[in-house]
Amino acid sequence: MPVELVRFPINNSNSNSFIEGNLSIPDNPIGIVVFAHGSGSSKNSKRNQLVSEKLNTNGIATLLFDLLSDEEQAFDSQLEKMTSKIFGTVLNKFNISLLTKRLSMATDWVLSNPHTGKLQLSYFASSTGGAAALMAACRYNIVSIVIRSGRTDLVENQFLDQIMSPCLLVVGSMEKSVVKISKETMKKMRNSKEKKLSIIEGASHLFEEEGTMQAVAEIATQWLTQHFTLRVNTNSMGK
Repeated sequence: MPVELVRFPINNSNSNSFIEGNLSIPDNPIGIVVFAHGSGSSKNSKRNQLVSEKLNTNGIATLLFDLLSDEEQAFDSQLEKMTSKIFGTVLNKFNISLLTKRLSMATDWVLSNPHTGKLQLSYFASSTGGAAALMAACRYNIVSIVIRSGRTDLVENQFLDQIMSPCLLVVGSMEKSVVKISKETMKKMRNSKEKKLSIIEGASHLFEEEGTMQAVAEIATQWLTQHFTLRVNTNSMGK
């Protein structure tokens, strides 16, 4: 399947700055999933590419994109190498407000693009990208959300209360702290239409163990397909 490279200009002091994304659209897609990766990752994440390929095979379009520009990633690298950090400075990859703005920008692009604008839209997010996905979902009509190893504790309660979309939280059994975080998040998402926690046995934060990422791809595909189909059927009945 052909992959289209797309660019999103970003507004900052450098007018030439942009972020890039990989757009894949299968024949007759039932929806599109926008990916929000975790800290230190990118559109080239092998784990997210595995999930994307699984979704494409099942008739779902995908957009994997970089949340940060090359300049912003370089800034983070330089700051991490400093022996003494500047007080109050936050790495771009941990700036949830910034990551949310970038995800919102990509979402606006999908909604306005003639090839994707009419598709139902969902999110697949990881780590800090999970926090950005929940924040962005407060602004849009998101069909459903899948979050892997999500740092959902970085989302304020007032926003969690606004989440309406069905949410699937996927966590490795070896991540006891994130399992606890996910359970607490689910309790706070009082208005979500559906909430589910899926624990993958023998998996760590990065799901590097054999077969664990494949399990994530399978569970995510089932969840996203189910809710895309449900939304389409509901819309058809309402006509």
